[in-house]
Amino acid sequence: MDPVETADFADLVVRDADVVDGTGAPSYRADVAVRGGRIVSIVKEAAAAGCGRPRARRELDAEGLVLSPGFIDMHAHSDLALLRDPDHSAKAAQGVTLEVIGQDGLSYAPVDDRTLAEVRRAITGWNGHGDDIDFSWRSVGEYLDRLDHGFDGEGIAVNAAYLIPQGTVRALAVGWEDRPATPEELDRMRRLVAEGMAQGAVGMSSGLTYTPGMYAPDSELTELCRVVARHGGYYCPHHRSYGAGALEAYAEMVALTRDADCPLHLAHATMNFGPNKGRAPELLALLDDALAAGADITLDTYPYTPGCTTLVALLPSWASEGGPERVLARLADGAAAERIRHDLEETGSDGCHGVPVEWETIEISGVTAPALAEYVGRTVAESAARRGESPWTVARRLLVEDRLGTTILQHVGHEENVRAIMRHPVHTGGSDGILRGTKPHPRAYGTFPRYLGHYVRELGVLSLEECVAHLTGRPAARLRLPDRGVVREGYRADLVLFDPATVAAGATFERPRTPPTGIPYVLVDGRFVIEDGRRTDVLAGRAVRRTPA
Repeated sequence: MDPVETADFADLVVRDADVVDGTGAPSYRADVAVRGGRIVSIVKEAAAAGCGRPRARRELDAEGLVLSPGFIDMHAHSDLALLRDPDHSAKAAQGVTLEVIGQDGLSYAPVDDRTLAEVRRAITGWNGHGDDIDFSWRSVGEYLDRLDHGFDGEGIAVNAAYLIPQGTVRALAVGWEDRPATPEELDRMRRLVAEGMAQGAVGMSSGLTYTPGMYAPDSELTELCRVVARHGGYYCPHHRSYGAGALEAYAEMVALTRDADCPLHLAHATMNFGPNKGRAPELLALLDDALAAGADITLDTYPYTPGCTTLVALLPSWASEGGPERVLARLADGAAAERIRHDLEETGSDGCHGVPVEWETIEISGVTAPALAEYVGRTVAESAARRGESPWTVARRLLVEDRLGTTILQHVGHEENVRAIMRHPVHTGGSDGILRGTKPHPRAYGTFPRYLGHYVRELGVLSLEECVAHLTGRPAARLRLPDRGVVREGYRADLVLFDPATVAAGATFERPRTPPTGIPYVLVDGRFVIEDGRRTDVLAGRAVRRTPA
């Protein structure tokens, strides 16, 4: 027989790949043809013998490689990095073809001039000052358009979907004060969320241990979630405690979204700190009961034990009321600073999840002031011992002199919890990666190959087919993307080719920006962004907008 004519010739055919299609089904060997950014033909090995093989202008021999959908990072902090760095190998080299940004309730749209300046200050630790960014947008739709335009109109490195940040919405409508919203302010927040959803956001995020989002009562969050649900989106909360009150905080989010009839996606769903050692089964039982009762729940995790945030995030909520300048004023006041220390070290502040801070677990990962570089890579306790000072003296100095821009690693996780949660059927992968800082968390550069190498090949926690489904098909279903996340004819050709015998995260805590191994090819919209293990100059990424309900 003549070779298969695939809309004349395809642009590319990947020959003899072991296809792991993102559904969890067993792998199969096939030729996969791509044309115009979509998969146009899949010819399995047995079928090829009878009907011929697809032809293309370019052929790629995939012998020994797995072909899977591109990985979806369900919790990314690349909101400015996508506009700052056209290379963006931190994610592209991992096989990530779509990032979900706008996380933890704070990002850069919707804003006005005042709110934009405040948000830029508040999350300097996540994304830098942004002095190198042209903040030409104010609405969600304008921000998505800016992502589409990317660099010189060519686009961005990988695709991006956006969550409306509830804390930014509250800052815009109410301010940074700890008080209930007026009826008029609540109406404005509803309108802002509705507008953002109509402009293409996939849902709404919250950071309920970060100001000002933490000041919203459940009744306010429920009302906003009802708006999200009407537009076919989902709610993604960083809930009120990952420490002493973690289970209660998870239960609060489940109940709230059930009341709002809104799908729930739990952000970085960990069980950290001493009180939660070995308690992952209790969280999973809570979720299983809710799922059995009809709840729509998913979650994401990163495959590491330490967490990552900003140093200022540990402070009690009362100290953060009013925004960054008020925080700095309290730190400069002796009596207020002593009250902060007491809450941190003795009571257990809500910013530190109700657990008294253990300074030996708080490692400085990045500073914005070069004069403070000596602190990076050491815990606060280590720096205090070296200087003959108290840990609080060191922490307070960093907060003041770095103008709240210091980032930290928190060594508070438990491996048995990490493994138990990633096995759950509603689990997806998210890096929660902060890309700035001298020693960022290696999850920003290693999450997806670490799942495949460490937890699949080395430990067998998940099968390869299960793990790929967790990283592709399942998140695509949560995002309601009708043509992504699965290797299927007609679907977008966002694809990864990796070697299951060698794929691994190169990033370590000592060398956190080391690229992964075993991922030679990554395609976005049918175009190679990684080829022969190297980043090309292709900018095929765009904003991925919500599919209308």
